[in-house]
Amino acid sequence: MTLAPILFVAFLGGVIPSLLWLTFWLLEDRCQPEPKRMIFYTFVAGMLGVFAVYFPEKAVQPFFSEGAALFLWWALFEELAKFLAVYFVAINTEYFDEPLDAVMYMVTAALGFSALENAIFLIEPLRSGDMLKTLLTENLRFMGATLLHVLSSATIGIMLARAFYKDARAKKRALVVGLILATVLHALFNFFILKGGAGGTLWLFLCIWIGIIATLLLIERVKEPTKDYC
Repeated sequence: MTLAPILFVAFLGGVIPSLLWLTFWLLEDRCQPEPKRMIFYTFVAGMLGVFAVYFPEKAVQPFFSEGAALFLWWALFEELAKFLAVYFVAINTEYFDEPLDAVMYMVTAALGFSALENAIFLIEPLRSGDMLKTLLTENLRFMGATLLHVLSSATIGIMLARAFYKDARAKKRALVVGLILATVLHALFNFFILKGGAGGTLWLFLCIWIGIIATLLLIERVKEPTKDYC
């Protein structure tokens, strides 16, 4: 297979699963939906975040061994990239007008970031013609890494949602706390996924799914009771 078809298949393999997850998450906001173009712009901005973190991640790598400190820096860069995607596209617009929007836009940016990241991971097994490895990579990232991005970004979104009606200082404090929590969560996953065996990976995936369920429950609390949510 030549390079162009490989890139095309890898792109579809990254984007389609993320769009499936995005469809699921947007159901949480189906009665007060965001404009489709805003969702599209945020998704694309999240994808561009993959390029934004490339050089910073390379820059810090020589200063750390492949341990917890390096994973913390990488996680921080990625969480900042996803937040900045939302900040530049949505936060200062008329469409960012309710607490739940913080979560929806953060999840959308996370899925955009994950879509391109997953596509990049699929290129090598596709080039080698290893379809089994391609399918395994696709499934593991669909169930694990993609949901990790969603969970960590949703953590920031929930913190921003809780401070939605508060003053600027409270919002900044909520952002800092959200970034710290998301970064630590992200870094721990990366550290243990590389250091743990198959059994450890299964436990990590279970923890992520528990976190997703907890996030969905928290989203119900974020929704304003005065509005007619389905």
